[in-house]
Amino acid sequence: MARIRMYATGSCPYCMRAEQLLRAKGVAEIEKFRVDIDPQLRDQMIARTGRRSVPQIFIGEIHVGGFDDIADLDRRGKLDSLLAAP
Repeated sequence: MARIRMYATGSCPYCMRAEQLLRAKGVAEIEKFRVDIDPQLRDQMIARTGRRSVPQIFIGEIHVGGFDDIADLDRRGKLDSLLAAP
């Protein structure tokens, strides 16, 4: 399964929904970067993604975006193949 990294905050409902979706897809580990705890991580997230909102999710080295983006990938049947990549 692909490595999952997510920039998030502790109280973001979209972060929680993204995690729930990924767990439902069988993802056991999600490497979280809490931008509410470490402001430098928010700067890093913005530099890497060009976005200011959380969550920002990476599957492997691919930036897939936020919750709406991965939910859309799932609806279109493309999320499983991204998650399965080594």
